[in-house]
Amino acid sequence: MKKISIRLLIGLSLVICYFPVSNATTHTIASPDGKVVVTVSDDGGSAKYQVNLGDKIFIRESPLGLKLNFDDLTKGLTMKSCDMGKFEDDYFLKTTKQSHITVNATEAVCHFEKDGRRAMDVIFRVTNRDIAYRYKIFPKKVRGGETLAGVVESEASGFVLPEGTTTFLCPQMMPMTGFARTAPSYETAYSLDDEMGKNGWGAGYTFPCLFKTPSGWVLISETGTDGNYVGCRLLNEGGASYRIGFPQPGDMNGIGSVTPAVSLPAATPWRTITIGETLAPIVETTIANDLVTPKYKVSKEYTYGKGSWSWIIGMDPSCNFDEQKRYIDFSAAMGFRSVLVDALWDTQIGYEKMEELARYGKTKGVGLFLWYNSNGNWNDAPQGPRGKMDKSAPRRKEMAWMQKNGILGIKVDFFGGDKQAMMQLYEDILTDANDFGIQVIFHGCTLPRGWERMYPNFVAAEAVLASENLHFGQGACDAEAQNACIHPFIRNTVGSMDFGGSALNKHYNKDNEHGTTRKTSDVFALATAVLFQSSVQHFALAPNNLEDAPEWAVRFMKDVPTLWDETRFIDGYPGKYCIMARRSGDKWYVAGVTSDATPMKYLSGKLKVGKNPVLKLDSFFDKGTKPAVFIDSDAIVIVGDAK
Repeated sequence: MKKISIRLLIGLSLVICYFPVSNATTHTIASPDGKVVVTVSDDGGSAKYQVNLGDKIFIRESPLGLKLNFDDLTKGLTMKSCDMGKFEDDYFLKTTKQSHITVNATEAVCHFEKDGRRAMDVIFRVTNRDIAYRYKIFPKKVRGGETLAGVVESEASGFVLPEGTTTFLCPQMMPMTGFARTAPSYETAYSLDDEMGKNGWGAGYTFPCLFKTPSGWVLISETGTDGNYVGCRLLNEGGASYRIGFPQPGDMNGIGSVTPAVSLPAATPWRTITIGETLAPIVETTIANDLVTPKYKVSKEYTYGKGSWSWIIGMDPSCNFDEQKRYIDFSAAMGFRSVLVDALWDTQIGYEKMEELARYGKTKGVGLFLWYNSNGNWNDAPQGPRGKMDKSAPRRKEMAWMQKNGILGIKVDFFGGDKQAMMQLYEDILTDANDFGIQVIFHGCTLPRGWERMYPNFVAAEAVLASENLHFGQGACDAEAQNACIHPFIRNTVGSMDFGGSALNKHYNKDNEHGTTRKTSDVFALATAVLFQSSVQHFALAPNNLEDAPEWAVRFMKDVPTLWDETRFIDGYPGKYCIMARRSGDKWYVAGVTSDATPMKYLSGKLKVGKNPVLKLDSFFDKGTKPAVFIDSDAIVIVGDAK
């Protein structure tokens, strides 16, 4: 049962600090355990905040505020009061890293006035590991009435990191670049342990953004973005100062505004900060979904699970009737739920034969996901089906056809920017798809921002340099281990990630003899099936794996779940190694991968990286169980009954 309550905090242990400093008003907001403290002030007529964990500063004094087309809420402000309360929530969400989430936060609503009127509230929620804030904007009296509509021209929202901080960031792509001018699509390589003061390739960085401070770790992102706002990025303003940036003018082929239009009063998306002395709070945070609520009810009870996908091995030519039928048979043999039929099926298979494939799949207990182009008029991607998802009437007609033929879901590709019009398209696709009982995966797309909870039929998004690159170039295969040691710490922390990996082929080619060569072990493939979280997983397995892959690896891929009840960080460092544990029901799956020469070892019931023991099995597994152990030099997976 879900419960939400907000009540005043009364008692000597939680006292509102309110005192003047240099003609400024200051309030402090403490987490429930008192260790995380946010200090808010109006010093100099500007809203500012600072974040401490204990006696250590994790975010130095940083600016707050917005510029509107009818007012500048970055200056001339007075903080009149800060109402303190407690926010509690208890909810279930089986499609993310943890199925049952309990939220306990201190909530503070800080009221800012300008020229004697209530102009802006800054709403904070502070847990023992997360800090989030959003703005509420109020109308302004004008001649003849009030401003009931406005435009947010920019945000002052900033994040000033401590000196000595290093960065783990993904540069924002320049618009109308890349394949068929489809960028930006959040698909660039991370720079690791880099210095501050850079601005990516000139356009800032995509969320989430990870920083290592002298005292610990900071993850910055946003959540709650829908068609009422724009998707944002992080811009560096020099040195240690970062701020929220709006989309680039060239996004969507220059169509639409980079600034969001809002109906007043209006609330912005949440800006989120997760902090910790270790990486555990970063990996385990649920903040992206803690701050949002469902936007509609499910039209049916959605199911989840594993599937196969011919395109990653066979590319475009594999999207033909006979090959997809073979993959249906393969999914049935693996006990998988679905087959993803990728681009060009509309011309290489056709609608009539697709209906036949759907009927055949039903006899095998296998459903279909179908690929669609998002276009539109914002890029040159030629693959079809085109012109089916960008407008309501053809989209709903297409979805009615899918519903009639039992199609499970869609994979919509080639978006191209974060302007408000594109955020509205994401929301419209999801909302319409739910009407017809269809699940949605996005590719070539933006980061999901709390969408698992906001849109109950949302499954996952790519928004990462995903498995297709392993087929396209040997360099991606050579870097596979390092990249796998990045995603659990950054991209996958805030949203489900549709990576499409875990290949057991030695080569990314149908004959398994040519093409790019996989450099990682079979155990590594099993480990990433656990480390990369998505409730629907279309793995890069192929029918030949039933004959040429190790039986133990095939059996594991048949059994590995895609729904998790609990996630725990064990040890690791971005780009070097990662060890995590996920629980599904009464079983723990401990998975680790490494990218350097330091091997994983399992000795006397302990998991080690090099000479350092990092896990005693009795902390996870029942004493009566004998865990199954899969190990190679670059990876380990341990499965056993939960304690």
